Amino acid sequence: MNRLREIGLGTRTLVMGVLNVTPDSFSDGGQYLDPAVAVAHARQMIEDGADLLDIGGESTRPATFRDSSPLSPEEELRRILPAITQIATEFPSVPISVDTYKAAVAEATLDAGASIVNDISALSYDPAMAPLVAARGVPAILMHLPGKPRELAHAQYGDVIADLAAYFFDRIAAVRAVGVSHEQLLIDPGLGFGKNVEQNLEILRRLRELQLIGCPLVVGASRKRFIGAVLGTEDPMDRREGTAATVALSIAAGADIVRVHDVREMARVARMSDAIVRPASA
Repeated sequence: MNRLREIGLGTRTLVMGVLNVTPDSFSDGGQYLDPAVAVAHARQMIEDGADLLDIGGESTRPATFRDSSPLSPEEELRRILPAITQIATEFPSVPISVDTYKAAVAEATLDAGASIVNDISALSYDPAMAPLVAARGVPAILMHLPGKPRELAHAQYGDVIADLAAYFFDRIAAVRAVGVSHEQLLIDPGLGFGKNVEQNLEILRRLRELQLIGCPLVVGASRKRFIGAVLGTEDPMDRREGTAATVALSIAAGADIVRVHDVREMARVARMSDAIVRPASA
């Protein structure tokens, strides 16, 4: 967690810029497949205020993730490794998170300069992932995912926050048993993954309760479908204002990192929100 502490984790809200090197991500699929274009976009996000970058090569939007076959590690690396290598060389002070649930992909990208693993399965899909994170001592983001891909549409909850907390306590215990330290872990409630509109809103409404788990909170609501449902817009690019509301209210509820596509606007929202709720960071 040292890299994240060095750039301000715990003292201000960090802005994580999303870079999808995919043909089919829900809001920007196909835009950054060319490594040169991906690097140029990363450069722009850093200039716009991104504190760290989250780079992924496989779309995990629920509809695609549920109905498609997993991407091979080789293809995933073919997409993201050139960009990660160049970005890490050009911007060594900017931490790079690799968005993957495959240990082979995580290992190769950590070797190339990434320093964080962001795993939608909370290190559960690939049995080699948690031992890799333990051996490398890198931060890992555990996202809540209610089951395997094809089960997402049928997820059931009692009390949604209690169910998320139980999931995180279970996953934290499991990864600590193979040597991952509690200090390496961050948690992400997985907005949009196996949750309906009201459940997503309730998670945001009660986000502060997840602080009791004792891990930094990562919130990724940016441009998601539930925002479109509330605002009545199908176009993900037309969800900036709704995203801004989720960013501001997440920060007020204790979010440590916000994962966003529109870095320039959301970095300003984060800075203003911090000035209100974390005056020492202003």
